[in-house]
Amino acid sequence: MTSFVGRRREIEEARARLQQSRLVSLLGAGGVGKTRLAEELAVRSARAFRDSVRWIDLAPVRDPDALPSAAAAALGVTDQSSRAVMDKVIDQLQSRHLLIVLDNCEHLLSAASEFVGTVLASAPEVRILTTSREPLGIAGEFTYVLPPLSTPGDIEECRAADIAPFESVSLLVERAQGVVADFRLTDANAPAIAQLCNQLDGIPLAIELAAARLRSLSASQLVERLDQRFALLTGGDRAAMPRQQTLRALIDWSYELCSDTERLLWSRLAVFPGSFDLEAAEAISGFGALTDTPVIDVLDRLVGKCLVTVDRSTESLRYSQLMTVREYGHELLELSGEHDELYRRHLEHYSERARRSSLDWCGPGQSEILAGLRIDHPNLVAALDWALHDDTQRAAAAELAVALRYHWIAGGNLSDGRIRLERILLRLTEPTRERGDVLWVTAWTALIQGDRDAAREHLDECTAIATALGDERLRAHADHWAGIHAVFSGHPDDAIRLFRDAIAVHRAVGDTASVLTASFEMGMAQTYDGRLDDALETCRDVIAVADAHGEKWNKAYALWVSSVAYFHLGRGDDAVDAAQQALRIQRDFKDKICTALSIEVLSWVATSSGDANAAARLCGAAKGVWHRLGTSVAAFGPHITDDSLSSERDAARIVGPDEFAQLATPAVRLTIEEAVDLALGTPTEHRAPPRAEASPLTKREQEIAGLLAQGLSNRQIAESLVISRRTVDGHVEHIFDKLAVSSRTQVAAWVAARAHPPVVETGR
Repeated sequence: MTSFVGRRREIEEARARLQQSRLVSLLGAGGVGKTRLAEELAVRSARAFRDSVRWIDLAPVRDPDALPSAAAAALGVTDQSSRAVMDKVIDQLQSRHLLIVLDNCEHLLSAASEFVGTVLASAPEVRILTTSREPLGIAGEFTYVLPPLSTPGDIEECRAADIAPFESVSLLVERAQGVVADFRLTDANAPAIAQLCNQLDGIPLAIELAAARLRSLSASQLVERLDQRFALLTGGDRAAMPRQQTLRALIDWSYELCSDTERLLWSRLAVFPGSFDLEAAEAISGFGALTDTPVIDVLDRLVGKCLVTVDRSTESLRYSQLMTVREYGHELLELSGEHDELYRRHLEHYSERARRSSLDWCGPGQSEILAGLRIDHPNLVAALDWALHDDTQRAAAAELAVALRYHWIAGGNLSDGRIRLERILLRLTEPTRERGDVLWVTAWTALIQGDRDAAREHLDECTAIATALGDERLRAHADHWAGIHAVFSGHPDDAIRLFRDAIAVHRAVGDTASVLTASFEMGMAQTYDGRLDDALETCRDVIAVADAHGEKWNKAYALWVSSVAYFHLGRGDDAVDAAQQALRIQRDFKDKICTALSIEVLSWVATSSGDANAAARLCGAAKGVWHRLGTSVAAFGPHITDDSLSSERDAARIVGPDEFAQLATPAVRLTIEEAVDLALGTPTEHRAPPRAEASPLTKREQEIAGLLAQGLSNRQIAESLVISRRTVDGHVEHIFDKLAVSSRTQVAAWVAARAHPPVVETGR
């Protein structure tokens, strides 16, 4: 029997429910480990029941009428009289104090509910634990939805020590060692292992099937083949039920338990690559056979069957499917003949959302708009990608990509946006207004990325199209971003003229959002043209109009430009105040560009005031934000780059290059939220570098943990330390308890993390 990995929290919570109620149902998707958790709970709870535990496996039982007989056999009922079987079962249980585990109830819900209800009513000292893909639905039932194992998610610079603590990784490594004795989690295979666990949704059965494949494939080769997962993940434990020996059989079992409408919605939900809300599900899926059936009713039943999960972290619920369930649904969708219709409806729905977001941008709901676009990012990108592969949807792709311009820029999705905008330009070749709009939005993303040559080409073509069409609005956008190109190229005087021309047209057509953006950018040009008072006046006007509209995104940038102007005027306190006001706005927006630029100014002010320690930390924090965005301050032109580099050099000269690097390096690793927190502290009071935590282990336990990390067995450790095997077993158990881990791999990660803390270069 294989070892039990992880699930410490789930065991504690399920045991707590079992103490509160006489009926607890463990619910979850197929393969998530319900039976295995029930086994572990039964073992750990056995001593609490005078008559121990009885296990009733319903998986082989196909006829509901046969359930009482199967239960009687499992419970050891010996009465061979002609009385009703349930009467014999009740007689057996009436005076017993025990726990009954009723495993695999989902295909016999009515019969199981009747059986459980009868037992609980007649046997007061019996408690029942069930496993199922949906609840029994009887009074007094406590449910516990078992989640998949924890997965690494997206981890930058993924290393073995970073992912080892995750349960899915521990399970994969342990099971892999069962088929490849010398298999180890290393920095080299960590990215592939993380991707494997992520794509398998942390489902234990899928991970165990994948581990078996590591006998003949490397982790990276296995990842490359996961698009064939239903054919690849076979050959499970021969002792298991047939439906648990392959991934397809597991999902087939769930499919057989669904009604026709549930199967239909399951297939249609495959159009969503990530989470979705009820509005989207109804708009996209509610047609044809589901026209007269409320989608929410069918969705609720899929939730009940654990085929759809619910995220309740916000008031507006989000729904999603495990990747394995979604891919099965996608196969159903391909067979249904509804594929193109579903993807067309998906494109129309999310295009309308994007259009509304761009129209409503200049108002009080900006941060909510940006947050909503971030949540819907997988759907937005999927809709755009589908449109790009359909020649009849080229104009729709262009409209969607342009409508998402604030999502690309303010939302921190420069690379995703730029790639798709350039693809649209390759397909939408006619010199139309639609191509012109794509050109200036693409130029905007290219400028932020520091690709000024490509931006120049796109803007020249946009200007030519606008001139040929006589389109003043399009020409204004071309002039607007040509102005930024001029600033970033070191020609602020040319930029001011271009901005003024663009602003006049933006204002004439009522495009307030573009007026505000071009205006704060003109303030930047005025600052680096030496017109500091003009820059401050321009920014005050932007802030006044923004406040009148409840608009904050452009206001934050106007505050940043003001801080730069104040810095060049030698008004350090005013520069700090303006930059910190911008950062407070960014707590909601999380716009990496404005965040990094504002932290830059605070670093300059700290240097100029002689606080080089603070300057180093702030410089490191800014570099960290730039790194996450995929660009650098150099993209914003020679003037601001000179300010940044001269400040960094001066601070490094004051404290010395080595000390500067020591102060800056930890700040590079801060999250954006932590970087903002650092920047909003007082200039001289910054948190000290975290001290290493005292080890929770004794000296001997630390020694044994180190040997565990080297891959030694308990017997080998005993021989090495000249102590008994039993003593080592006890120490290992204490180590697991103190570190709250469940595998040797996790112990190794703890040892590695303490021995080799990560170091990030500051890029000096």
